[in-house]
Amino acid sequence: MFLLLFSLMLNFVGGLLSVVLRKRNALANALGAGFCVGACAVGFVGALALLVARVPAPSLELPWNMPLGGSFIIAADALSSFFLLVIFCVSGVCALYGAQYMAAISVKDNGKETGFSWFFFNMLVAGMAMVCLARNALLFLVAWEAMSISSYFLVMFNDERSEVRKAGWIFMVATHLGTICLLALFVMLGGQSGSLNFADFDIFIASGPTAVSVAFLLALVGFGTKAGLVPLHTWLPEAHSAAPSHVSAVMSGVMIKTGIYGLLRVMTFLGHPQMWWGWTLIAVGLFSGILGILLALAQRDLKRLLAYSSIENIGIITLGIGIGVLGLSVSNITVAALAFAGGLLHIANHALFKALLFLGAGSVRFAMHTLEIDRLGGLSKNMRWTALAFLVGSAAICGLPSLNGFVSKFLVYLASCKFFMSGSIMLVVTGLLSVGGLALIGGMAIVCFTKAYGIIFIGEPRSDEAGKACEVGRLMRVSMLILAVACVLGGLSGPLLIGGMGSVIVSIAGISRAEIAIGLSVGKGSLYHVTFACLVFLLMAGALVLMRRRLLASREVGAVGTWDCGYCRPTARMQYTASSFVQPITNMFSFLRLLRQEFAPPVGALPPKAVFATRTPDVFAESLWRPVFTEIGNFLSRVRVLQHGRIQLYVFYLVLTLLVLLLWGLR
Repeated sequence: MFLLLFSLMLNFVGGLLSVVLRKRNALANALGAGFCVGACAVGFVGALALLVARVPAPSLELPWNMPLGGSFIIAADALSSFFLLVIFCVSGVCALYGAQYMAAISVKDNGKETGFSWFFFNMLVAGMAMVCLARNALLFLVAWEAMSISSYFLVMFNDERSEVRKAGWIFMVATHLGTICLLALFVMLGGQSGSLNFADFDIFIASGPTAVSVAFLLALVGFGTKAGLVPLHTWLPEAHSAAPSHVSAVMSGVMIKTGIYGLLRVMTFLGHPQMWWGWTLIAVGLFSGILGILLALAQRDLKRLLAYSSIENIGIITLGIGIGVLGLSVSNITVAALAFAGGLLHIANHALFKALLFLGAGSVRFAMHTLEIDRLGGLSKNMRWTALAFLVGSAAICGLPSLNGFVSKFLVYLASCKFFMSGSIMLVVTGLLSVGGLALIGGMAIVCFTKAYGIIFIGEPRSDEAGKACEVGRLMRVSMLILAVACVLGGLSGPLLIGGMGSVIVSIAGISRAEIAIGLSVGKGSLYHVTFACLVFLLMAGALVLMRRRLLASREVGAVGTWDCGYCRPTARMQYTASSFVQPITNMFSFLRLLRQEFAPPVGALPPKAVFATRTPDVFAESLWRPVFTEIGNFLSRVRVLQHGRIQLYVFYLVLTLLVLLLWGLR
């Protein structure tokens, strides 16, 4: 626990120094990033020690004088330690990347100050860690707000742009709508137990199944907003595409996972899960996964594509947790163990490869000053390290074997297939839908990232700037290399990682370690075979590469342009665009009205012009949230007559409100 507290202190000191010295931009940048990297290293060691020890750390409890406030309590169990490992690992690497990235931005923007940005970055990391450590609802909400407000100011770094201000506004509204649900949830839990300490919430089960179900729904909406579950996701692509790339990597890689942590933590207070909870989570997960990857497919901006892909992966995580909850509700420990292990591992795996992809996108923007996919192309010729790192991340997010994304998705597949032997029609149908949904999501993910990597890094440059791109600096390359190596090691060490998930699943499911070990052994046995086959394949591929080099060492090797029906060298006009590559798939799902087309065909012998354009609006943003907030705005504009500027009437409103509250309290 000491190392975790020391990590929080280092983050605070580093953030404070970066603000105090903000006029000396280079020093503030170095201190903010350096302290954050050091704090994350210390916190990672502390969290790893707690997770390996498999015993809860000593808690820190301090009294405070607040009605129903309980105490200031922080503690770390296996669930907290697991999330802290992910937070500190990804945040530290992104801070290392951000040191060079923000220094370059400062130079480019005529000395723009980065001190406040590093303060809020360090506070974001500390806030996420405190969310995982808090054992009191009031402390949890304070940490939650600190995390949210820090994220808001990081998103607003380039606030001179109107689209950034719009993204910040949407993010702030969405996050506080979720917080309202969390406030109602903790009022329910604390009102029954008479305390806001998590340890006292177990008595809430006595409230009855209806109250417990309402609490579950409040948790799902409140934490689902932060996680980006559909239809509560509309803030995510706006905020992640507006923030600096290392901030987007942290927000997408780990911050949205705090919503999953909060949901899991609250479910430990609600007793044995009901079956409909599992079905609800499975339905929400499948819906989020399919819609997220469909919207990602149609994007022409790389960061928006990655942001929508985060919604897809949060859907896979929720699906895994839902299958685990359903397995737990029907006392199928094997299904529960495999599904929880898959969902939890995908939290860590997604954090690694999505952070890698966002850092790769940042490198592309650093070199090209744009992320519009149709203006890129051929970048692998001049940006080999970035291209290789992005390729590893793309393969990992598609769940290809020998990389970490495969391990977690394989476990969720395996858990879904175990439902086929349950003997229950409902569970068999659930298993079929889960397997089919995962297969659909995985297939479209391959198409999506084939498009992204192929159009950006392969082929001919689509603009003059793309042909002149150059590789990014050393710190940025090292950061991407660390995450790429972690993706490979995570895939090859899958059986070992599964064995380490037992204590985390125990803290969620409340069942014995021996039962969980029996369930996990099914996944470990299967993964051993897959891992061995992957190792053999990699060794054979390496041997073939060495053999080819040796055979060609004594020969003259040249390169010529490809022949394509008489054209010696293809041009960018012969290549797919971001829209045309995925148009067959988007047309298949035209009934969802994801793609809007504007088509004006040529008319006459000498047509003046012809138009064909497509756009992909977010259907929930346009059809649900925009009309809702438009009506709210219309209503508020009608009641503005109450805001007339006369102080005496404002005082009258206050007195009237106090009288009403007094009468209600004396009722």
